[in-house]
Amino acid sequence: MTGIPALVLAGSRGPDDPMARAEGVRHKAFIDIGGEPMLARVLRALRETAGIGEIFVVIEAPELLAGLPVTPLPAAGSPASSVAQALALIDAPAILVTTADHALATTTMFRHFLAHCPADADVTAAVATRDVILKGYPESERTWLRFADVSFSGCNMFLLRRPRAAEVARFWRRMEEYRKQPWRMAAMLGPGNLLGFLARRLTLAQALERLGQRVGARLAVVQMPMAEAAIDVDKPEDLALVRKILALPRG
Repeated sequence: MTGIPALVLAGSRGPDDPMARAEGVRHKAFIDIGGEPMLARVLRALRETAGIGEIFVVIEAPELLAGLPVTPLPAAGSPASSVAQALALIDAPAILVTTADHALATTTMFRHFLAHCPADADVTAAVATRDVILKGYPESERTWLRFADVSFSGCNMFLLRRPRAAEVARFWRRMEEYRKQPWRMAAMLGPGNLLGFLARRLTLAQALERLGQRVGARLAVVQMPMAEAAIDVDKPEDLALVRKILALPRG
């Protein structure tokens, strides 16, 4: 199959995952949303996106993927470790990465993201600004990254290009433990940049440039125009919101 391979991160804590336990399923990725597992929603959106090739799914229990048109990959303990492992296993110049709990993902989102990724960026991340998200869903609780010029939340969508993306994945592994502490993530840029971040003097462009210099790669973001792109199923409140959104009349 030709096209950009897609990697879906479907790792969880199995039946001990509080979301899986609350919903009575073996694995979080198989929580029912709108009559189907949320993983199935993500896979369908990817399959219907022109330019997407083979789809890989990182999961601890590959038997759960039996019958699905995907290639399972073993989980490596954390998202960043799983991505680093996939970069070593998948033979392609670029990989699209998303997550199984991105239950509102659509072909439109993937098309918009891929169409706007800079051709010379080693790693591009999809983001949605605070204004876009709160205008659509003021009740949504996100983790905001705040800069001098913009506040945004991530959209669980990345385009990784070899060879430098591998180094970024290794740096990401070191940052993972600080995902909910943006100031500690900023500290990895260096003391001067941390002060700028805390004082809201560091712009997004400056942060991308300096972090890129730190990891030896060109980093970029694509601002998504749809609030739904930033809403994943990370906690019960997210699940309730996603179900509410999907129940709303379209038009």
